[in-house]
Formats: sequence, structure tokens, C-alpha cells
Amino acid sequence: MKKKIFVCIITMLLIFPILTSCANSKPSIAKQADTVDTWSIIQKRKRVIIGLDDTFVPMGFRQKDGNLVGYDIDLAKAVFKQYGIEVDFQPIDWNMKETELRNRTIDLIWNGYTITPERSEQLAFSDPYLANKQVLVTKKSENINQFSDMNNKILGIQTGSSGASLLDANPQKLKKYIKNQSPVLYDSFNNAFMDLDANRIQGLLIDSVYANYYINHEKNPDSYELTSGGFTGEDFAVGMRKGDKTMQNKINTAFKKLKKNGTLDKINNKWFGNSDNSMIK
Repeated sequence: MKKKIFVCIITMLLIFPILTSCANSKPSIAKQADTVDTWSIIQKRKRVIIGLDDTFVPMGFRQKDGNLVGYDIDLAKAVFKQYGIEVDFQPIDWNMKETELRNRTIDLIWNGYTITPERSEQLAFSDPYLANKQVLVTKKSENINQFSDMNNKILGIQTGSSGASLLDANPQKLKKYIKNQSPVLYDSFNNAFMDLDANRIQGLLIDSVYANYYINHEKNPDSYELTSGGFTGEDFAVGMRKGDKTMQNKINTAFKKLKKNGTLDKINNKWFGNSDNSMIK
């Protein structure tokens, strides 16, 4: 019996390094995201999966009938139409967007996605296509005309948004004034606006493209106040895995073609009434 046990132990000691070597020889999912170019796979299946927050007006959102519409929806469809590829828009937890991308449950993040140094460490971006900035939205009845007027008032913000990152990165601009120096977090801007209108919060830090579209479609747009407090401007771009060099080139090339043939200007005019915030030349 002792001899059999000894032989088993020796056998396991010999096999373990081999198993470990085999496991280590296969690139991790994270490593594959940085090195594997998936364009040929997408071309073959003729479908690309785009992750988005489907409540982000006017970039990508649901109408009352459930249809998905928006600026980014139109632009993404126009880009991949040039390559004969259908677009599948997949609603995701926006706070998990980079994880979803690197795990290959989606192929792209395309939903008013801001280029930041932190995000650039994890993934690659297309050329920027739209300029944006963070604004503080309040009700005029609150008489808030500058960030310091938010002293001891409640601020709302979307979890995982670029506004949340800027708030934390620049606490002296706004965060130091708000109640408990901590904002109320929301899964969607729609819910945040509902609380703003009900005075459960007194301010909302939000993308200007969303704020302008939302307020212009309200019954009393003049009841809102927009305040810019010095946060740096933002550039919207398409987020992708670092290994997807071909995808990056295809999207950038398509942007230029859409600008040249007038399609991009039509999309800008449809959603914003002008092309002033377009960054594609």
C-alpha cells in the first residue's frame, strides 16, 4: 500500500508541471483582447455587437414603442453598411462596459463614450467624432448659477459615467460643495431627471448632448438652468479591444467617407440641428 501511494505521488509530481505548462501556454482572455484582431470573424458572421446604455438620449435610447434610436445608432449603422455588416445593439450594465468588451461579449462600446487616459490604458479608440462637455443641470427656482451654489445640496450622477470620473478627479470644482461630498448614483439619466424634477436632488452633472436634447423636449424648457464650471471638454469615440487594429482602421475610414458624401452632416442635423460639435473633417 505504501508503495502504491509513493508511485501515485511521483506520478502527480511529474504530471503537474506539464499541466501547468499547457495552461500557461494558452493566452488569457485579457491578453487576447490586446493582441487578437477579430475583423475576419466579424466579416464572416456579417454581424458586429455593440454595447450601449439604451437610456442615453440622444445617443442611443428606446422610444415609447420600444424601438432603439439615436445619434450613435444612425452613425454605427451607416459605418457598417459600407462593409455589408449588420449591427446588433446589446444593452449592458454601463459600469461593466470595459469588462464586457475584453471578455468578448460585445465587440465595441459605442454610446457617447468619452476618451480618457484611464480608458486608453485598457482599450483602443477610433478617431473622435463628437465634442461634448459636462454641465450642471438645475431648476431655475433653485437659483444655482455657479458650482459653489450647490453648497450642501444633493447632486445626482450616472454610475460609471465620464462625469463621475471628472467629479472624483477634480473634487475642488464641485464635489467639495455637495452634501456629504458624495453624489447620488443612478443607473440612467432618465431616473436622475425624474428626481431632479421632483426636487429629490437639486443638481445633475451630465453630458451636454443629453442635457440639451432632454430639456428641449420638455414642456417647460425655460424652467432649467445649465451651468458650466470648468470641467475639461470631452471627445466621444468608439471603444474597442487593442488587438482590433483592422476594426479601428475600418471605422476611421468610414467616418471620413460619411463626411465626404454628406451622410454625417445629415445625422448631425437630424439630432442636433447643426454640425458644430462634429469632430470629423
